[in-house]
Amino acid sequence: MAWHKNTSLQDTMVEYYEDYMPEETNYTFDYADYKMICEKDDVRNFARSFLPAFYMVAFIIGVAGNSLVVAVYAYYKKLRTKTDIYIMNLAIADLLLLFSLPFWVVNAIHGWVLGTAMCKITSALYTMNFTSGMQFLACISVDRYFAVRDSPNQQKIGKRCWAICFAVWMVAILLSIPDLSFHSAKKHDGRYECAPAYPENLGNRFKAAIHILEIVLGFVLPFLFMLFCYTATARILLRTPNIKRSRPLKVLLIVVVVFLVTQLPYNIVKFWRAIDIIYHLITNCTMSKTIDIMIQITGNIALFHSCLNPLLYACMGTSLKFYIMKIIKKCSYWRKQNRQTIEEYCLNSENHTEQTSSFSL
Repeated sequence: MAWHKNTSLQDTMVEYYEDYMPEETNYTFDYADYKMICEKDDVRNFARSFLPAFYMVAFIIGVAGNSLVVAVYAYYKKLRTKTDIYIMNLAIADLLLLFSLPFWVVNAIHGWVLGTAMCKITSALYTMNFTSGMQFLACISVDRYFAVRDSPNQQKIGKRCWAICFAVWMVAILLSIPDLSFHSAKKHDGRYECAPAYPENLGNRFKAAIHILEIVLGFVLPFLFMLFCYTATARILLRTPNIKRSRPLKVLLIVVVVFLVTQLPYNIVKFWRAIDIIYHLITNCTMSKTIDIMIQITGNIALFHSCLNPLLYACMGTSLKFYIMKIIKKCSYWRKQNRQTIEEYCLNSENHTEQTSSFSL
């Protein structure tokens, strides 16, 4: 009995067992032995019920938070340090990632209705901005380490900072090329799905290499940079006299813990699927469906990190938090002013109506 499957991580794929018929002419054909379909209707039903609600919550919270960060740097706070540049790029990457979520909501409910071209573009944008966001988190950790270790005057923006940002975006674009190349809108069970379709001549090792490369560049390397830099930063803070250590250390710990909690489960499951492409570790239908559901749950937990970034890095910089609160207060003030204007308009309209109603023919 051989276990054959499409190597896509999409939940819409059908997997099956298949036997190879022996060459003997007296072999009795048994349909039960030949093919055992692994239908994934329950996985697709779970996606229809779970993904739209989660995506919309992430979209609302993430767009609101990251838009505040972009507004702060666009209208109030100048980009004075490298960290400002990295946080601004991180917020832009998160926004571009979040703007793709409504398309996936429609895909989960009705299937992909926008054609192959939009399927390729949306998938590539998702991968590009997810990966670049993780890498900008690593850049922030490196800059925070040098800011604590060296003089603040050495942390001004220079050509190297812009070169690093350019390199991060280029790496993210390169990682999105497989999505542009292989994703397409395919019809399955009466509806189109946006999913990767790898040519058979590529081989399983190439497909697994794509997933492992995404794990290394999108999780392993950023985490190692963050772990080293924030550990070194904590040691410097502990050795520095006459400073309040508790708050900076708590912020560093929270940043690392949140990164691990949101990203580690997804990348473990993703690595398992990559290894399965080569060694066929998933040996039954139940296990396959369980992994598909785990990919959906852990992937969305990883996605939610883009909603938490504004909160984490607002806590890291007091000036950023000050400007965000300033924008919120100004927005609430505008709302009060508009409400008062509307109420005054309504009162004036009522008084005018009362005066005109006293005239009778």
